Amino acid sequence: MKLTNMDRIWKWVSGFGAVLLLLSHVTSGLEVPLDLPQPPTITQQSPKDYIFDPRENIVIRCEAKGKPHPSFSWTRNGSHFDVEEDPKVLMSPGSGTLTIDISGEKAEAYEGMYQCRAQNQHGTALSNKIFIRQSRSPLWSKEVNEPIMVQTGISLVLHCRPPTGLPPPVIFWMDNNFQKLPLDRRVSQALNGDLYFSNVLPEDTRSDYICYARFPHTQTIQQKQPISVTVMNSFLHHFNITDTNIYLLRITNPEGDRRPGFMLPLGSTSTKMVLRGQTLALECIAEGLPTPSISWHKIGGELQSGRTVFYNFNKTLMISNVNEGDAGDYRCTATNKLGSVHHIIKVTVKAAPFWVSAPRNLILAPNETDSLTCRVDGDPKPNISWFVNGIPIENDPKDHSRKVEDDTVILSNVQTGTSAVYQCNASNEYGYLLANAFVSVLAQRPRVLTPPNQVYRVITNNPALLDCSSFGSPIPTITWFKDFQVSVRNADPYVIHENGSLEINMAQPLHSGNYTCIATNNLGREENHVSLEVKEPTRILKQPEYRMVQRGMSVVFECQVKHDSTLTPTMTWLKDSVELPPDERFVVSKESLIINDVIDDDKGTYTCIANTILDQDSASATLTVVEATPTPAIVYEVPDPPTDLELTDQTDRSIQLTWTPGDEHNSPVQSFLIQYEDLLHQPGVWVNLTEVPGSSITAQLLLSPYVYYSFRVQARNQVGYSQPSDSSAKYLTNPAPPDENPSNVQGVGTKPDNLVITWTPLTGFQSNGPGLKYKVHWRQKDVEKDWSSVNVTNSSHFIVTGTQTYVPYEIKVQAFNDYNHGPEPEVVIGYSGEDVPLSAPDDVQVKVHNSTLAEVHWEPVPTQSVRGKLQGYKDSRKCYIRHMRYLIQLEGMLPGLQPYSVYSLYIKVLNSKGEGPPSPILTFETPEGVPGPPSFLRVINPGLNSLTLNWGPPVNNYGRLTGYTLNFQPVNTTNELGPLRKFSFKANETTFTLSSLNSSVLYKFYLSATTVRGPGPNITEEAYTAMDIGESLPPVGPVFGTVNASAIEGGAVISWEYFGHHKNVFVEYNVENSKEDWKRELVNGTHSHTIKGLKPGTTYRVCVLARDGADQTVHKTNEVSVTVPAVPNRQIDIATQGWFIGLMCAIALLILVLLIVCFIKRNKGGKYPVKEKEDAHQDPEIQPMKEDDGTFGEYSDTEDHKPLKGSRTPSNGTVRRDESDDSLVDYGEGGDGQFNEDGSFIGQYSGKKEKDTHEGNESSEAPSPVNAMNSFV
Repeated sequence: MKLTNMDRIWKWVSGFGAVLLLLSHVTSGLEVPLDLPQPPTITQQSPKDYIFDPRENIVIRCEAKGKPHPSFSWTRNGSHFDVEEDPKVLMSPGSGTLTIDISGEKAEAYEGMYQCRAQNQHGTALSNKIFIRQSRSPLWSKEVNEPIMVQTGISLVLHCRPPTGLPPPVIFWMDNNFQKLPLDRRVSQALNGDLYFSNVLPEDTRSDYICYARFPHTQTIQQKQPISVTVMNSFLHHFNITDTNIYLLRITNPEGDRRPGFMLPLGSTSTKMVLRGQTLALECIAEGLPTPSISWHKIGGELQSGRTVFYNFNKTLMISNVNEGDAGDYRCTATNKLGSVHHIIKVTVKAAPFWVSAPRNLILAPNETDSLTCRVDGDPKPNISWFVNGIPIENDPKDHSRKVEDDTVILSNVQTGTSAVYQCNASNEYGYLLANAFVSVLAQRPRVLTPPNQVYRVITNNPALLDCSSFGSPIPTITWFKDFQVSVRNADPYVIHENGSLEINMAQPLHSGNYTCIATNNLGREENHVSLEVKEPTRILKQPEYRMVQRGMSVVFECQVKHDSTLTPTMTWLKDSVELPPDERFVVSKESLIINDVIDDDKGTYTCIANTILDQDSASATLTVVEATPTPAIVYEVPDPPTDLELTDQTDRSIQLTWTPGDEHNSPVQSFLIQYEDLLHQPGVWVNLTEVPGSSITAQLLLSPYVYYSFRVQARNQVGYSQPSDSSAKYLTNPAPPDENPSNVQGVGTKPDNLVITWTPLTGFQSNGPGLKYKVHWRQKDVEKDWSSVNVTNSSHFIVTGTQTYVPYEIKVQAFNDYNHGPEPEVVIGYSGEDVPLSAPDDVQVKVHNSTLAEVHWEPVPTQSVRGKLQGYKDSRKCYIRHMRYLIQLEGMLPGLQPYSVYSLYIKVLNSKGEGPPSPILTFETPEGVPGPPSFLRVINPGLNSLTLNWGPPVNNYGRLTGYTLNFQPVNTTNELGPLRKFSFKANETTFTLSSLNSSVLYKFYLSATTVRGPGPNITEEAYTAMDIGESLPPVGPVFGTVNASAIEGGAVISWEYFGHHKNVFVEYNVENSKEDWKRELVNGTHSHTIKGLKPGTTYRVCVLARDGADQTVHKTNEVSVTVPAVPNRQIDIATQGWFIGLMCAIALLILVLLIVCFIKRNKGGKYPVKEKEDAHQDPEIQPMKEDDGTFGEYSDTEDHKPLKGSRTPSNGTVRRDESDDSLVDYGEGGDGQFNEDGSFIGQYSGKKEKDTHEGNESSEAPSPVNAMNSFV
């Protein structure tokens, strides 16, 4: 037979003893498949105390299961209850539930103690004894409540004494208007319903103190006869007439203060008994003046805060779910300013029977031994009785396999056919307990009751519970496997429960997979397969935020969700915890809610809920709607740092980082910068890792091995970067071999016989693991085949000794650590150390190109004589010459030579170690060149028409000097140059006088030296000839004299004294204390100037300056200030304006026309006779009478008596119109005004046409109250 995977696994388990969880035979909630034989089990029953409403049927429930299905019977008051004989009693088919029809019958006949029996061939089960009673709401007994008179400040008790009902009624006090009487520290209601006054006040006087009793089952309320209480201030004698309940009280000092005293309970001590599990109610009500306050204390113990509650203004103490520890002495203290009084209540706690361990069903295989245990407790100690199939165990036929020991029944070597139902009954004077437990004896191979191939889905960090419900006899053992091969042990994080279920306390993605449970007993085994999928939680990363928006604007609430990729979330939005209204203004998208055209009703709390089939997340924000106001200036700031950093999907080389963005502060986030800290290698140093777009809230990060990561995120908008977020959780990646080798590998010798190999070492971040080392390889290029190598630790160089001078080597450096070698390194070429060159160049030749440039040529030296890398050639002037055509010959240019000079030249070979020997010396000459400029040029002894020039020879002649050349030309006042004149001089001449010049003229001179190669550069000079006697000389002192400034409207006038000669004159000005540039206006040929366009009421600074093109000196006056006068407001007389006069005339003419029209209309008016219409229409509905005398009234047409517009129509709702052409309605004298169709009012008129208008001056009718109300409708 072919073995399955699980068969092979099972053989392995059997061979090597896999850890199995053995289930106890005593199991909780053991379920037997209904297709297997089993005794009855009661599944539903009515409560022990059943109070029924006589207006409804009695329904006594009794349901049971078993195989075969059980039959049912009942007992009443200990005797068999024949259901079939009573036509009013109906038992439900297949059930033991009774329905008793009590309509038309006396319900009392069915009161009693009922018990249900469910039985089949394997046993009998019993229900609890159910006490059936009828609810009762008896009438209040007849009584007469005499009035009570009481002195102010005295205590008072109003007794309720309600009728006894079933269940007891709820008591409350009200007045005749069904208003509850106010209760406070002074006035309180006791638990028995009595009303207590700690002291009475005059306002307590009333005649309607009524006690009400509400009976819950019948929902009826009955009331006591009202009690009248009168609070008196006078002294009264005291009488106590018991029969009439009239109290006339005499108090020595009724209005004085007095110490507290207890009204309830009486005396200094009292007792109280309460049953375990019930609620203990203690009360203390005190009298006194002022009203005492009540406090509670447990003597020798503490009041349990979780179960203790104070009611009725601290007068009632209630302790719920009482246990034995609540027994003891409780002291209540009543205190006022005159003292205090105590009362001690001794509380004892008794207990009806309660379970310590109830018997449970047993499934036994033949010949097995087990026991039933019935452990109970109570006070007094309960008596325990055993029954078998409803019969006392002592009356059951003798069974040698059964033994009773107090609360335990021992079953030994049970046999098939001995199945039964055992009952345990525990009772004391306060109650009883009854439990059924069946013993089913059968042999059954295991079966797994959980449906196969179920898929369990849970959220990460939540518990996962995989069911493996099984059945078998003997009880099967349960074993779990994951992914068909890994045995699941009962250890963290796995817990295998007693019923076979497998629980994972905090499920993680690594727990996802296929699970197999195997149920086994000695009759066989059965397996079941289930799957577990652990999902990422649904989280709202960007929550909606508080918004304040102006009415009519739009608002957006964002709600960005992160969820498991296999789950599809649904987004729901709520407003104030209810669904959004059906309004087109609400636009719901995948990650936002937009509300357009906001109105006041939109304010509230908005909640987004992201739901998946497994979980949900929600977030809320509030919307405030405000009045539309001018839009404030938008403030842009850097964003808030992101929050809630979370690491998911961890692997050795990647991880997913998720965050929640902060507030953008009116500038959208453009990107997020992700940084990391390596706590292992560089703690405290944050390194930029990557940058993602601003729309992202997650990033997949690539990691390096052997790094202890911590991450943080910064948000960037147009303003700048936010502060860094809080750091994320730490994550340490596993070590691995290096991913890279050292960089910048070089081989350079420092001595002729060594090779120094250097490299840039890897950082700790790049090491990928502990134990970082370097393996250095080298061999001589094209000579050696095998590599030499050495391992280097904590260094970045290695020196190879004993090498030849300047020979190439192949070099490579490989990184490795404790976990393996890095990748194969690249080979680089290096050279051993150099030495100074041995040879000098041969056949050195020079070719002179011109006076400043020569070219040199030489033959190369042998390569081996260089003994290093050729750096170049050095001439005798210490000028380096790079080799150009090295293979054939070498050459170089010698620029910057001086003309007319003799040079000596030799060449040396140069490498990095130094210079070689020089070549033989070679001499060459440079030809003449042009000379330099004369050393100086001066103008001396200026005359009216002559100037004398003196100069010196050039510093550098660069040849034989042949003479000088002089050029000069005049310069006029506009800086224009005149004709050029030329003179030549011999080399030995250095002085010359120019004559026939014009007086007071500027001349410009150009002088150069010459050789056979031509003239050199010029030297220049300028000078004036002397001024003629008839001309005024330029002033020796200041150019300007006095400067004056005066203001005019919109400007200023500036005047000055000027003594200059051929000058350009300007006026400059700007606003005083201003940083603006000065404004300039040209004013040549005048001594005054008007500045226009100045700002009224402003002070300006003004100055005058002069300069000449030939003379760069600027002559400037001192600054003067001038204030431009402000323009006065011109008051315009509107009465003199033509447009105003015309407007007034037009208005006057229009008023005159309106007056004429009104006069004509008035003369055509008067009183209209309506007598004929009154005779024709005598309908009293149309012509209402005056309220005072019944006669028809009369109204004039004066405005004072016309009714107001907007009055309502008559009550019959009709408005009649006359058939006449004037379209007026009929009017009766004194009638009400009515509406026409457009809602305006038409008044009624009466009287004769010839009557004077003053006669219609009767007073109008008083308005009706109904009409007055209608006017507001």
